[in-house]
Amino acid sequence: MNEAGELPLDMEEFLVWMSAERGRSTNTIAAYRADLLSFCHWLAENNLAFSSISTDDLNSYVGFCRSRGFAAATVKRMIGTVRSFYRFRSQEGLSDFDPSKEVETPRVASGLPKALSEEEVTRLIECVMGDDAIARRDRAIVEVLYGTGARIGELCALGLGDVDLDAGLLRVFGKGAKERVVPLGRFARQALAQWLTDDGRAKLAKEPPVSRDAADAVFLNARGGRLSRQGAFGVIKKYGQAAGLEDRLSPHVLRHSCATHMLDHGADIRAVQELLGHASISTTQVYTLVSSERLFAVYDQAHPRASARRN
Repeated sequence: MNEAGELPLDMEEFLVWMSAERGRSTNTIAAYRADLLSFCHWLAENNLAFSSISTDDLNSYVGFCRSRGFAAATVKRMIGTVRSFYRFRSQEGLSDFDPSKEVETPRVASGLPKALSEEEVTRLIECVMGDDAIARRDRAIVEVLYGTGARIGELCALGLGDVDLDAGLLRVFGKGAKERVVPLGRFARQALAQWLTDDGRAKLAKEPPVSRDAADAVFLNARGGRLSRQGAFGVIKKYGQAAGLEDRLSPHVLRHSCATHMLDHGADIRAVQELLGHASISTTQVYTLVSSERLFAVYDQAHPRASARRN
């Protein structure tokens, strides 16, 4: 790495490969770059070269990351990036030795998603008051995130051609640009229909459009451009504060809540997997644990002889 903070050529080629061949998103590539820059700084401080380090050196780097006070999940991600880089070098014939094979990464405790209750979701939606263009947009954002379980990036990337109000369907592109079609519930469908009118989206759209991308965007900002992830996050936080959910609410919490509430009402776990776009059902199974915890909590509170259930 030079003084300008540029990565070595091998690492740049790795990032290009992850983007072009593995379909990683721009945000994921940016995270990989940050992890590799941190690794390169550590190498420079210890007079080491990435092409000749040993497994012991990499274990020292793991220890260094832990000593910095990073969360276990952060350390796991940082080491995972480095391991992916060395695996790439080995597979591409750039090195005969992969020093990361025997490196142990920290285990991360599996935390349960903190879903809102159905009453809290209703309270949140009711905080979106008014019938102006911004209110219509914000109501559609909340209803679609909760109604479909879409990720915030998937919502912001929606194009007008991805919405079929007549059929009640939405096409989203998930991780790795994988396409899936999800149903729009009645409330999400109504909110989107109200937004995509002359009194909604057309009020924020500019003529001519501020860009070709904005002309196709479902959700616009006040300046007529495509709404960013940060902008959509701000919308959720705004109404979360109004609903008294400041510390508990994020776009991803609405995704958690969608999955949890569906399972609470008897949805098949594989249907939820398809809806959320999980590659593995094991990712979806965490929500069954959430539903079980909620069941136990209700039971403990409601049953007259529940206090001794786990004694």
